[in-house]
Amino acid sequence: MGFDPQVIHSLSTLIDGWLLTVELTLLGAIGSVVSGHLALALQLTRCAPLRWFARLYISFMRGTPALVQLFMLFFTLPLIGLGGRPMLAAALTLGLNSGAYTAEILRGNLRVVTTGQYDAAIALGMSPSRIALRIALPQMLKASLPALINEFTILLKTTPLASVVAVTELTYAGQIVIARTYTSTQVMLLVSVGYLAVALPVIYAARRMQRKPREAHAPRIATGGNR
Repeated sequence: MGFDPQVIHSLSTLIDGWLLTVELTLLGAIGSVVSGHLALALQLTRCAPLRWFARLYISFMRGTPALVQLFMLFFTLPLIGLGGRPMLAAALTLGLNSGAYTAEILRGNLRVVTTGQYDAAIALGMSPSRIALRIALPQMLKASLPALINEFTILLKTTPLASVVAVTELTYAGQIVIARTYTSTQVMLLVSVGYLAVALPVIYAARRMQRKPREAHAPRIATGGNR
């Protein structure tokens, strides 16, 4: 059975929704990385109020529904002159919500950098910021990669929340097409393919990145000849 012609004629609506979902996901991912690293840095500072603020932020974002956070931002933005921007509210919510989890993922992988590495870097005269950027951060990100990719896919699957503030992302676009064509199964199949088209390349790329270091350091075993 082929696709309903009405669904095919409505593909432009789904494509527009897909592009908006990609944009929302990218903005949310950028916000997640920025807010996550900032929250981690604040937790490691010697200033107690800043540490408390970071912990409060993480606890609030992890302990309350993302939908409630979205409504809070959506109704707060007009108070600072940014009303009528649902896309901004959605992107900020996704970034701040995911950033709390990103901060905890990174904090959990701080242990990959050993005391010996820190001592060696200090002995070489490296500054704390240089140690963080050149030694700690690369190792921490490498160890955190699987969990960060999982967080990215969760962020992607959270984007339909934006529909409640009238952002026409992919799922909302699918609902519009269903109301127009009365073909829910075919439309939702296309919507699912749209999400997979974003998630699978990222997952594949992450697996390749994880595999390369293992392949580079794997011992070479002599064989009897070429296969």
